[in-house]
Amino acid sequence: MAELSRRNGRRSRRSMSQINVVPFIDVMLVLLIIFMITAPMLQQGVEVELPQAQAETLDTEQRVAEPLVVTVTGAGAMSVNQGQRVNEPLAGPELIEVVQELLAAQPGIQTYVRGDRNVDYGRVMDAMVALQRAGAGRVGLLTEPPPRAEN
Repeated sequence: MAELSRRNGRRSRRSMSQINVVPFIDVMLVLLIIFMITAPMLQQGVEVELPQAQAETLDTEQRVAEPLVVTVTGAGAMSVNQGQRVNEPLAGPELIEVVQELLAAQPGIQTYVRGDRNVDYGRVMDAMVALQRAGAGRVGLLTEPPPRAEN
C-alpha cells in the first residue's frame, strides 16, 4: 500500500518532534555580549581618594535603606549617589534642591559626605552646610580604614 501511495504522488509525512535551539542560542549569545558590555557602565561611580582614619565601622543592622552620600571630588565638584541626577556635578543651590527631594521621599535617611583627601576642606564644609540647609539632621564623614601593619 505504501508503494501505491507513492506512485500517486502522495507521500506520507511524519510530524517533526524536535525543537531547533540554534536561534535560541544565537539570541542568548547576543544578550550575553550586551550585558558584558553594559554591566561595567552601570557600576561606575565618582572616583574619590578617601582619607584614612581609625574609626568604628557602622552597624549594618541599623541601616535600613541605602544612605544618602554627597561626594566631593578632588576637583571640588559635588554629586549625590541617589535620585535622577546620580553622579552628576551639582552646584550649591542645585545640590540643596536635589537633597530636599530625596529627604522628602525618605525621611530619616542617613546622610554622609565622602570627600577626596586632596580637596580643600572648605568644599567638604560646603557639602555639609548644603546637607544641613536641605534638612539633614545629622551628617557623617566617610573615611577608609588605614592599612594594617603586617607582623
